[in-house]
Amino acid sequence: MSNCEGCPSKDSCGKNAQDCGIKMNPNNHIKKVIAVMSGKGGVGKSTLTTLLAKAAQSKGLKVGVMDADITGPSIPRLFGLQNEKAYGDGENHIFPVVDADGIKTMSINYLIEEENTPVIWRGPIIAGAIQQFWNDVLWEELDVLFIDMPPGTGDIALTIMQTIPVSGVIMVSTPQPMVSMIVSKAINMLKQMNIPVLGVIENMSYVTCPDCNKKIELYENSIEEFIHENQVELLAELPFNSGISLLNHEDEICEKDILSIKEWILPIIERLF
Repeated sequence: MSNCEGCPSKDSCGKNAQDCGIKMNPNNHIKKVIAVMSGKGGVGKSTLTTLLAKAAQSKGLKVGVMDADITGPSIPRLFGLQNEKAYGDGENHIFPVVDADGIKTMSINYLIEEENTPVIWRGPIIAGAIQQFWNDVLWEELDVLFIDMPPGTGDIALTIMQTIPVSGVIMVSTPQPMVSMIVSKAINMLKQMNIPVLGVIENMSYVTCPDCNKKIELYENSIEEFIHENQVELLAELPFNSGISLLNHEDEICEKDILSIKEWILPIIERLF
């Protein structure tokens, strides 16, 4: 159905129900939809989406994660769910795959035979799959649905922003000037579409010397200048950390890594909720 009931953007989007192209599943009641975006691939969007979801769940929130990167899905592996499959109820409803902590997830890899099978689809088919993830998946009651966005500012990103009631976007960047330029393009796209940018996480910002604990910045690019130019808030600067690379092998992460990851991510969740 297409109306305002149950929409996270009800009374705040400036549209009326007749002109809005967003369809709502009456079985789902999602309070907030937060997209994690960059415009650039390889900056850690999927990893940070996973960390944000885990942090939100640890605060007692009901959490879902939609893997909108159809051609490069990462969410199943990051949650340790790569061998799981999603099933329907025969009435055009799809059940999400739920991890051990109760986080509901949906990814194209749950619907194909082998996880390394390539998804060779054109844009309209990919857009249709994403709309199915929003309309047909039984997310039911959620405090927040995180969307792991694909790289770029093209057709798929537009489809998500126009057909899903995104409450706001967290941008992910890294210190390299080339990445900052591309992330700025994504920020400007969102401003043109009147979608709030909740803030920026600079990932892989620095390394910490294991001997003297000194913070070592690998690039001279200034995050302060980037934040000022784009008029956005800096949510966090995250270092290179070996524990993050073992995210889907939690038995191999040492307790120190787990604590440091929570220290970086939990303040972001506390600011957003």
